[in-house]
Amino acid sequence: MASAGSLILAWPFQAVAQQTGRPTMGVLLVENREPFWSLFSEGLRELGYVEGQNLRVEFRSAGGKLNLLPELAEDLVSLKVDIIIASETPAVQAAKHATKEIPIVMAPSGDPVGTGLVASLSKPGGNVTGLSAATAELAGKSLELIQEILPSVHRVAALADPKNQFTKSFLEQINRAGSLARVDVQTVMVSNSADEFETAFESMANRSIEAIIVQPTLPRARIIELAREYRLVSVSGNRSFADAGGLMSYAGSLADRYRNAAPYVDKILKGAKAADLPVQQPTRFELVINLKTAKAIGLTVPPSLLARADEVIE
Repeated sequence: MASAGSLILAWPFQAVAQQTGRPTMGVLLVENREPFWSLFSEGLRELGYVEGQNLRVEFRSAGGKLNLLPELAEDLVSLKVDIIIASETPAVQAAKHATKEIPIVMAPSGDPVGTGLVASLSKPGGNVTGLSAATAELAGKSLELIQEILPSVHRVAALADPKNQFTKSFLEQINRAGSLARVDVQTVMVSNSADEFETAFESMANRSIEAIIVQPTLPRARIIELAREYRLVSVSGNRSFADAGGLMSYAGSLADRYRNAAPYVDKILKGAKAADLPVQQPTRFELVINLKTAKAIGLTVPPSLLARADEVIE
């Protein structure tokens, strides 16, 4: 009865929205609303869209719990939203699984071709388009950064999620870079369990792992804590990793990756088809170094690397 009541209440609102021409946009996030919304909404405002005035927005966040994404995506579909904005690969995958009709904008997603989200970057096909994070391609760069800080590094672990389709591309790039650099790269599969993280770090300590490359969509908080506890160099392809206390991040510009999704929304709401809009790749990249974390693990960051950093967190 409660469910039926909610549907009865929701229907008139949607009908009014359709009559007044105010579209409804669903937003599906892996983590919290910020900083995504402040940057993305800025791009929307530049195109004339303001939440509550000429655009209705339905937010759904998994709070880092990836297993919640499918249900949240289904919820947005049941609301009959006009378009879905999904940030990060697991959210985009959940949205695509939930609907083949509603247009989906990636804001962004890693390796959308390799994960099967789009047919190609130039001609996506289907109902998905948007931004590629190029995260898999940057995984090799992460190894280069580790070598600059630890020139004698021999063993590096790649922390990856066994349930994520992006994992294959992520590991392929790291292993290729490790082979060229003659660095032993060992894969460590972890998901969302706190016990898994504890066991993984104990195992890495026993294997004399010196540094870790963290898949961007893995839960960050506990990994960052354990990396500091075990005094490991850590790097990820997500800016929020360094902001939260990880040692380094190297990724496409955060402002670009969120703000540049807005024009896709504008074009689709004006009648364009997602299948016809090419996927955009990042053109600006940012290196962020957390100097506070470096000091906490007793690491001296070379001045040459600090000079190249786009931001140093002190």
